[in-house]
Amino acid sequence: MRTMRLFICTVFVPLIFAVESQVKSAVFDEQTGKLIVKEGFQNDYVAVANFTDDISKTGWSYLEVITNGRYNDTLQAYGAGVVEAAVTSQLIYKHWMNTLMGYCGPFKYDAGFCQRLKEYITTNLQWVSEQIEKAAESPYWHQVHLSLLQLKGLEDGYNGHPTFPKRGLSFDPLGFLLFQMGGDLEDLEAALNKSSQSRTVGSGSCSALIKLLPGNKELFVSHDTWNNYQSMLRIMKKYNFSFRVSPKDQALIPGSTQTFSSYPGSIFSGDDFYILSSGMVTMETTIGNSNPDLWKFVNPVSTVMEWLRNIVANRLARTGKEWADIFSQFNSGTYNNQWMIVDYKNFIPGKPVQNQGLFTVLEQIPGMIEIADKTEELYKTSYWASYNIPYFEQVFNASGGPDLVKKYGSWFSFSDNPRAQIFRRNHSLVTDLESMVRLMRYNNFKNDPLSKCDGCSPPYNGENSISARSDLNPANGTYPFGALTQRPHGGTDMKLTSYGLFKQYELLAVSGPTWDQVPAFEWSTSPYSSLLRIGHPDRWEFPTVHVRWSE
Repeated sequence: MRTMRLFICTVFVPLIFAVESQVKSAVFDEQTGKLIVKEGFQNDYVAVANFTDDISKTGWSYLEVITNGRYNDTLQAYGAGVVEAAVTSQLIYKHWMNTLMGYCGPFKYDAGFCQRLKEYITTNLQWVSEQIEKAAESPYWHQVHLSLLQLKGLEDGYNGHPTFPKRGLSFDPLGFLLFQMGGDLEDLEAALNKSSQSRTVGSGSCSALIKLLPGNKELFVSHDTWNNYQSMLRIMKKYNFSFRVSPKDQALIPGSTQTFSSYPGSIFSGDDFYILSSGMVTMETTIGNSNPDLWKFVNPVSTVMEWLRNIVANRLARTGKEWADIFSQFNSGTYNNQWMIVDYKNFIPGKPVQNQGLFTVLEQIPGMIEIADKTEELYKTSYWASYNIPYFEQVFNASGGPDLVKKYGSWFSFSDNPRAQIFRRNHSLVTDLESMVRLMRYNNFKNDPLSKCDGCSPPYNGENSISARSDLNPANGTYPFGALTQRPHGGTDMKLTSYGLFKQYELLAVSGPTWDQVPAFEWSTSPYSSLLRIGHPDRWEFPTVHVRWSE
């Protein structure tokens, strides 16, 4: 495998620089029946990883994992996890310490919730394992099985004893599974009556924009993650897995190659933002659930956690409709999101957009999923914006949207939320990649009238923009609800691809909170200098990088 090539962009003129890569291979020892991790590229690899840690310069590390189709799917999957752990173990440790250390640990005060959570996860895994056993030849359960094997390989590899499981899969319910369940946990905390929940009223999780340029000359798909700043140890990943659709169907899965923004210890994005070999780009923003009556639909039996359904849909689907149909099975009612699926196979630059098939929207809440093809609307309006509020009226009403509007005002309205208004006003300013990045990193809250906050003192708020900077809100301000307070939370990245980029799994990306119109975030001078942030740069002022892969 060749050295990773990264390009720093200012006005998108690429400047190449050399970055040291670490390459390791997982090799199968037929005598012992075990996987052995070896340095460098080995011709008989089961899985091979190419890792570059460039966090100090670009805010990103970069990982490619390739599996070998000469081996069966289960060994490939387990080996993929083992070799990822071999090259990212240090980041995994740091990320655990920064984000999950003490979650349901021995000194956690909410022991009742932690016991309920442990039982919930254990029961759910047992049910999933039973389905894998009953329907081993089903494409759906085959991919669930491979995902869990990959996770098992990651955990075993990190712990230093990669031994392929002979029978069944066992997990510590509060171990590496928690890396996968960040979004699911927010809803499980509410459903299982955690006394102190992590979700703040109104807290946003991501902005997204799909933009069709005049004359249909280009189609941009972009996403900003909003998260806690302690989560900013990031890995941009590319998986190239030679998995079959099922034991009976030996065709390669449509989504065999995927590029996505991710985190140490996670085998999916979590943000979520994916470029897939099926020709699709999939992403979401969280819409949550504010109706406690719906938590009755959150059940450990007959459901699959959102992170797993997400992986299976990305691997198996060939179209937006297929993606939505696969994802809709076994709704867990957790990590409730608006998903957007763009199928670039149905887009030709400069040609009229077809009436259907280019753009699909799915919204999930407990007990309900709504799906629609919104190609025609995208064509008519030239953009689709997503900002943590349900689009579908039925979902908005059922999830408690009208009560939030009644209590707090238009901030919770789909059409009048600050981000909805900013996107509506500014989307026409997008003419190229550079202007798209500028909009997705936009935050001029002290000067933008649309960032004004009713009931706030001071009247303007760092949350009320495309890429939030809640850390810039004064600690002694007055705010009507929690999302508008001072918090170590905001837009932590930007990812953007286009018709011209996606076919090579390329994208533009920025790591860290936005800094061009507001001061750059710096841990040592922030109100959060005492928070654990092992491995973080102090100052987050990184350029846009053009991510290109070695293969």
